[in-house]
This record gives sequence, C-alpha cells and structure tokens, in this order.
Amino acid sequence: MVKTMLASARAECYNAEADDYREGTCVRPEGDFKKVLLTLEYDGSEFAGWQRQARFRTIQGEVEHALERALGRETTLWGASRTDAGVNATGQRAHFYNLSTIPTEKFPFVLNTMLPPDIRVRAAREIPDSIHARFSCRGKIYTYRIWNNRHASAMRRHFTTHIPVPVDEYKMQQAALRMIGCHDFAAFQSAGGTAKTTVRHIFGIDIDRSGDDVTMVVRGSAFLYNMVRIMAGTLIAIGQDRLSPDCIDEALATGNRLVLGVTAPPEGLELTRIFYDLEGDRPPEDMHIG
Repeated sequence: MVKTMLASARAECYNAEADDYREGTCVRPEGDFKKVLLTLEYDGSEFAGWQRQARFRTIQGEVEHALERALGRETTLWGASRTDAGVNATGQRAHFYNLSTIPTEKFPFVLNTMLPPDIRVRAAREIPDSIHARFSCRGKIYTYRIWNNRHASAMRRHFTTHIPVPVDEYKMQQAALRMIGCHDFAAFQSAGGTAKTTVRHIFGIDIDRSGDDVTMVVRGSAFLYNMVRIMAGTLIAIGQDRLSPDCIDEALATGNRLVLGVTAPPEGLELTRIFYDLEGDRPPEDMHIG
C-alpha cells in the first residue's frame, strides 16, 4: 500500500504536462521562445509570501514586474514552491517564457538592476519545454535555523527563530530519525493543504549546533503545507522535554495533528535547494527513491 501511495506521490510531483494543462497554467506564447529557469534568493521578512496578490508585496509580483520592464511585455512567472510570508530562500526556482533577444545567462544581471535589494537572481538557465519549475521537481532541501539563547538577536531576527529555553539537539536528532523514510505525513500538514496524497519520502534530517545556532536540514522528495515548520516545532518541543519522541510514531500511524508540536515560526525557515532531472541539477545519490 505504501509503495502504491508513493508512486502516486511521485507521479503528482513529476508529471509536469498533465498537471500544467489541468490547472490551466500551460499558456505557451506564440512564436520563437526560450524557457528560462531562474534561481532566486530572498529575505522573506517584508513579503506576504511568494504568490502574487493585488494589495500586498510578494516575491512573484516583484519578479514579474521586473520581467515586464526587461522584456517589454507582461510575463508570468511559475514558481517551484509557494513560500509563506516571512519564509526565506537561497534556492527558490521559477521559470518563464523569453521571447526577447536577451541571452539567458544575462538575466541575473538585467533583473538584479530592477529588483529590490531583498530579492536577487542567483542564476538562469535554459530548460526544455517539458520541464516545469513546480511539477518537475525531483527533491528539495529545506533548512530551519534556531537562535537558542536567552536573549533575541538583532542581527539574526529575520533568518532564525528565537528559542530562549535551552534545547537538546541530540534528543532532537534521535527523534528526527523516526521521520526518515516513506511515511504518510498527514499529521504534519496544516489546514489548507491541497496535495492529492500525503505520503512523502524523507531522505535525511541533520541537526547540528554551533554555539547558540541550532540548524536543521531536511531532505525530501516533496513537502506538504507547513510540513517542515511542524517538524521543527515538534522537534524543538522534544528537545525541551515537553513532548515524548513517541508522539512522532503516533502521528504517523494515526494522522492526528494534535499530538505534535506547534507550527514553528516562518522566519527560521529557508528554502535551500530544488532538484530537477537536468545536468547539474540532479539530486545526489542519497536522495533517490529506490
């Protein structure tokens, strides 16, 4: 049963064309075009999330505005991950159709002159039309950063979550091992999630401490809505002896969200990397589903 559900999850994540047409987003321009995949970095603290909104500042909205200025036409940007308000990224990916004569490798230079300082294009590459930024992903890496000190940090406030009570990173790491593998993570999804299946494959969770900085790196096939933040909130509670590690097993077995910790704040979360079946962008060997 689990293998069948996992196959469904993989098909949902990988089948770009079917999902693209079904959602009505596969609007290819007329004429000779190139499909360009951007790598984006941003400080999410002043944004209302990724997805464009009429009255609020968003990452998608800002980049689309810059593209319109650069290309001289309204241009839609398709993002790989719809990060929430306050969430940061060093490896967000998004694609658009380029009908201009601007060389693909020049887009970071062109767009960075038009973007606000809290968004930067780190790279651009041409991709086949069969690749979709969201639906063709082959794996993601998220990082959750904790500032574990009695006093909050002025310099880290946009990029870490302040946890004043000490946490035991060893207990967190041991509990995290229970999440590794192929499981039904229904309990690790916030209300509002739209995934067809809640089965996901977690390849690894690494928790390290350097002084007061505690970092959690999660590698997975795909993630549910707020999944990493719920993982982080649960592991923090376990590291403070406020929850038993057994709550993870219970949640995976029953789907009961109430036995887990709170959803950790957004500012500690970073979208670190997204992989595709493309040369130079493929996931490492330890992130392959056997």
